[in-house]
Amino acid sequence: MTSIYSGETFNMARQQFENVADFLDLRTDKRERIFMPKRAIAVTCPIHRDDGTVAVYEGYRVQHHLALGPTKGGTRFAPGVDMGAIRVIPFLFVCYLFNYLDRVNVGFAKLQMLDELRMTETVYGLGAGIFFIGYLACGVPSNLALQHFGARRWISVMMVAWGLFSTTLMFVKTPTEFYAVRFLTGASEAGFFPGIVLYLTRWFPRAQQGRVMTFFMAAIPISGVLGGPVSGWILAHFSRSSSTLAAWQWLYLLQGLPTVLLGFSVWFILSDGIEAATWLDSGERAALQQNIAFDESSASPAAADSLGDVIRNLSIWSLGIVYFCIQSGVYAINFWLPTIIKSNGEANPFTIGLMSAVPYLAAVLFMLAMGRSADLRSERRWHLAVPLIVGAAGLLIAATTQSSPIVSLAGMTLAAMGALTGLPMFWPLTNRYLTASAAAGGLALINSIGQIAGFASPYLVGRIKDATGGTSYALMVLAVAMLVGATLALRVPAQRASA
Repeated sequence: MTSIYSGETFNMARQQFENVADFLDLRTDKRERIFMPKRAIAVTCPIHRDDGTVAVYEGYRVQHHLALGPTKGGTRFAPGVDMGAIRVIPFLFVCYLFNYLDRVNVGFAKLQMLDELRMTETVYGLGAGIFFIGYLACGVPSNLALQHFGARRWISVMMVAWGLFSTTLMFVKTPTEFYAVRFLTGASEAGFFPGIVLYLTRWFPRAQQGRVMTFFMAAIPISGVLGGPVSGWILAHFSRSSSTLAAWQWLYLLQGLPTVLLGFSVWFILSDGIEAATWLDSGERAALQQNIAFDESSASPAAADSLGDVIRNLSIWSLGIVYFCIQSGVYAINFWLPTIIKSNGEANPFTIGLMSAVPYLAAVLFMLAMGRSADLRSERRWHLAVPLIVGAAGLLIAATTQSSPIVSLAGMTLAAMGALTGLPMFWPLTNRYLTASAAAGGLALINSIGQIAGFASPYLVGRIKDATGGTSYALMVLAVAMLVGATLALRVPAQRASA
């Protein structure tokens, strides 16, 4: 590889690329030694000079982190990345936390709601799952609307809408009303998750997306850690009160209204992208934009470039199937964990809530460790496949040891660790298959395919539980699904799965 530059051009290259923090010089005019981290690949980049000529800059791109060089505090990251992480991730984390609480609190409400409204397990399973029919129908249109109206406006509208519909569940009296409100709740939040994934890929470079997605999606297990005990306490407390509302109605009310308030706050806190973020200075903004531009320029030539390409790309559909397999395990845990604990002999709602927090707490720790490992090693396939195998093993243990509450809970803990960790490990795989112009539709399509499991999984468990009196056979079927997902993940070409 040759290098063509004068001293003037070199200084321009050094200034430009050290600000981006994606490149490190191997040579300088004085041939000084500089910090060279591991796992770097050689690159050449054009430098456009003021006089209109172009030179070639030769250097290295760091794969597993964006280092500039040795500093007092150790490795420092790209300008703006820390600011983006501090400003964007915590707020989106809280939004997703309530998104998941609103989606799965029906699992706790079920403990009292079914008896009071005289609904069967099949009715509950269908109601829990029909949410995803609305979700599937509106996923792609909603994400395209986010692309058109901007993240700030559309996410705000979605959150206010689904918060109101989730709260409205407190008024249902019949199965038909239950189905209708669940459908509308799913339709209103359909674009939220794929929209946030799209939003994050336009803020953070590929080399950091494993950790970024892990921090964001840690809201799922943390919603279980916090939501389980809180939901159990609400049911236990209001069951003893003289309120005109039932305890399960209070549950929907107290967990739905905060989402509406968060929806209004999105308008004031989020920006529509890097270029609209007034809290970044010009250097930080340019650095982030150039990092994202480099990721886009290094996309695979076979990456889908339009919605039509997305639909015709078999690899996209294969990724959707992998996501379906992951979600099959996730939703079995989310919707049925309280019921499985109750069927093992525990009747107190608060104790059920505390016990249900154990699998989610273990999942948080496992998820964070795997996210860090995946980024450090620039490896995605095995970091997805291994958690899915662990999750499948956990479901099989839970299915075959339901006579032993402690062992069964240990199995569900492994299942939660594996399935929930599979979620953030999956999404970085999609980057190599989609260009920026196709990302909105492509991410929504993959997510919509996966969310079919949100309907199929709860409904399957409910039907099998009604037919057999237990959940063992259903958990075995879901374990097989997760093993299929692990197998498909390992079929992704290694070069496509690198960070």
